[in-house]
Amino acid sequence: MGRLENKVAIITGGASGIGEQIVDLFSKEGAIVIAADINEEAPKKAEQNENVYGIKLNVASDEEWENVAKEVKDRFGKIDVLVNNAGISSEKTYQDINLEDWQKMLAINGFGPFAGIKHVAPYMAEQKSGSIVNISSYTAQIGQGFNHYSASKGAVRALSKAAATQFGRSGVRVNTLFPGVIETPMTQALTQYQELLNQLIQATPLQRLGKPQDIAQAALFLASEESSYITGAEIVIDGGFSAQ
Repeated sequence: MGRLENKVAIITGGASGIGEQIVDLFSKEGAIVIAADINEEAPKKAEQNENVYGIKLNVASDEEWENVAKEVKDRFGKIDVLVNNAGISSEKTYQDINLEDWQKMLAINGFGPFAGIKHVAPYMAEQKSGSIVNISSYTAQIGQGFNHYSASKGAVRALSKAAATQFGRSGVRVNTLFPGVIETPMTQALTQYQELLNQLIQATPLQRLGKPQDIAQAALFLASEESSYITGAEIVIDGGFSAQ
């Protein structure tokens, strides 16, 4: 039997990178997986996996979150797992970031997870069980990046702690993963700067960049019953970079 047998899981940003890896792993472990993504074509790709259903979702939309949560609950009868993975990044330096940039970043990376918890956690609370896994960033743990991206991931960290205390007595667990630099389409731009890439690797104790499966395996642990007494926890997955 799989580690997520008979679980119903929603994964945002589920069509590429870390999200795609989580969708694939969760489905292999027996879960019914809803791969939510803003790209209309992307969910169709996700549905090539067994027990995976694609759905379009703009995580920055409160209304769309409400509709998706209700649709999943009505169709499958429950929601056991939510992974708030969808997000964007930016190469802009702090001198070039304006209010519009800030608002867009915080809407997707900050409000997105908040709205997901807002609309999904009450269903979990009704059934007295559920696991929410939020994807933040190691930039929320250390002084790395004076920019809107770090601010948005710091928001995820704070929201996770607050949600863990808000919903814990209803049987809902909320934990956070803090990836370092992971080889995904989002970080593909780094390959254009080989010298910088080499510096990052040399500065990392484990001497490599992270892979999407590194994050997916940790998300699987937090989604499963193996972590049934863990909530409000923070797991940094950055090869030891932030431990220095």
